[in-house]
Amino acid sequence: MVNTKVIAVSVLLAVGLSSGAANAKGCLKGAAVGGVAGHLVGHHGVAGAAVGCAAGRYKANKNEKKAATQQQQQTTTSNANR
Repeated sequence: MVNTKVIAVSVLLAVGLSSGAANAKGCLKGAAVGGVAGHLVGHHGVAGAAVGCAAGRYKANKNEKKAATQQQQQTTTSNANR
């Protein structure tokens, strides 16, 4: 039991130290939802939080790219109308 806790804390520290503040977008919300879901499914809160964080980052990146594309299209359209 102690070994599992030590491994979990080590993994969380490694992930926490390797990611910067700029990469937190979407991760906190996803980790919270994933952690709760994982805990309810079978006491796998840490695994759920990790997967939730990854899913949150994916969704945030997808939304960010979509917004950038829309902004670029608006800029191109407004420049063409000049």
